Amino acid sequence: MRPPLRAVAALAAAAALTAGCGSADDWSRPHSVPTSLGTLGPGFIDTAAPPAPEATITPRPGSWDGVRPSKGYRVVLLTAGSGGPVTALVAAVRSWAEDEHITLRTVVADGPADLVPSVTRAMDMNPDLIVSAGNDLIDPLATVTPNHLSQQFLVVGAELAEPTENVTAVDWTGASFRGEGLGASSAYDPASFTAGRCAASVRAGVAAVLNKVTGVVIWLDAV
Repeated sequence: MRPPLRAVAALAAAAALTAGCGSADDWSRPHSVPTSLGTLGPGFIDTAAPPAPEATITPRPGSWDGVRPSKGYRVVLLTAGSGGPVTALVAAVRSWAEDEHITLRTVVADGPADLVPSVTRAMDMNPDLIVSAGNDLIDPLATVTPNHLSQQFLVVGAELAEPTENVTAVDWTGASFRGEGLGASSAYDPASFTAGRCAASVRAGVAAVLNKVTGVVIWLDAV
């Protein structure tokens, strides 16, 4: 007895959805090296004098808008802590991933004892990029990242005091937490973590990483 056409259609749709999710989520398979689709606009960096390691650059607002990752870009969102700034950063990363059809996975640190292990779990997924949100992760990242130079990290809303070439940060006056016992800047302002600034920070940071402008601090006061 043949099943009703409606049932056949439903089964086919479910199979297609399962196949699509399985393909998108299977990070165990090798994939092409991600590339930058589009180019950085004028004013992102001085092309005649590329920034030195650990330099702070102030790109022209919007100079990153023409850049997006190629299909299959794998990103882990690494987060710790709570409160308005972390919530705003997490929302910005997730919104960006949805807009760009990025395969995004999330690792949440479960308290102080889990901070370094959470960084390790994120690296074990072998993503193309780990995006960090939360001041609690700065010191653990400073400990781990110099020993894993092949893994790219993007720190949003904070920065490492002495970043290695694989750590790029996006910061501004109201953020600028640097860890190492330095605490928050005297200008720290949770209200500066607006949806617009957080969104611009994610896009500017990813554009820099895709174009190999790494190991620097991107300063976004003008956004």
